[in-house]
Amino acid sequence: MEILDLCNVSFSYNRSEFIKGLSVSIGSGEFVALLGANGSGKSTILKLSAGILKPRSGEINLWGKPLHLYHGKERAKLISYLPQMLDINLPFTVKELVNMGRYPYDIPPDLSLEEAMEMVGLIEKADSLVTELSGGERRRVFIAMTLLQGAGILLLDEPLANLDIKYQIELIRLLKGLRDKKGISIIMALHDINMAFYFEKVLLVKSGKMLGMGSPESVFKGDILKEVFDINIEIRRQDSGELFISHKNNFLL
Repeated sequence: MEILDLCNVSFSYNRSEFIKGLSVSIGSGEFVALLGANGSGKSTILKLSAGILKPRSGEINLWGKPLHLYHGKERAKLISYLPQMLDINLPFTVKELVNMGRYPYDIPPDLSLEEAMEMVGLIEKADSLVTELSGGERRRVFIAMTLLQGAGILLLDEPLANLDIKYQIELIRLLKGLRDKKGISIIMALHDINMAFYFEKVLLVKSGKMLGMGSPESVFKGDILKEVFDINIEIRRQDSGELFISHKNNFLL
C-alpha cells in the first residue's frame, strides 16, 4: 500500500527550478535511504514530503489524501520530520524536550517517555539540560522526541551526523526494529554510501532529479554512482559475500 506519493513534483527557490518532475512512491513499512551529493535536493525532498514546503507543480498525497488538506495535529500524527540542523539554546531538560513529541495527542501513544529515552541511550541524562549535551547527544534527544510522536512515516534528514559509529549502528537497528514491530515507513537522508547497504531500498538524486530507485544491489552501479557523486566508485564484495563501496581509485596519482 502506498502511503506517500509524490507525483511529478517540481519546486523552485526564487525563480530557479530545483526539484524537477519528481515522482516517488513509498509503501507501508519501507526502509529507504535517500542518497545524493550536497545540494542534490535531499533536504528539499524531505521538506516537501513533510508539507513544510509546497510544490510549484505536481501532487503529494499522504494515505491517498492530498498532503495540503491535512492540518496541524492531524498531520503530525501521521508524519514526523527531523531536520538536519538542530540548534536549540533554550533551557529544556532532556525529558521535557522528548515529551514534546506528545503534543498532537490528547491520549498519549503506546511508547512511554522513559522507553523513548532508553531507546536512544539517554535515560541517565533525563534531567540534564539539552544545552549541556554534545552535538550527537542533542540529535539523539530529537530522535527520541520523533519516536514518541508515533507517526506512521518518519522523514529523517542526516540523523547519523555527529553520532559515533556505535550510535549510528544502534539507531539503524532501532529504526528497523520499530518498522518491524509497528509497520512504520522510514526515509532517511544519508551521506555514507556504505550505510545504505543496511536499507532495503535506495533513492539516488542529483540536481533535484531521481536517477535511480531500488535495492542497493540493483541501484549501486559504478556509472550511476559516478554521476551522482562525481567520483570513481567501485562496488566490491567481501569474502563473506557482502557488498561494500570503495573509493580507493580516487587516491591514485
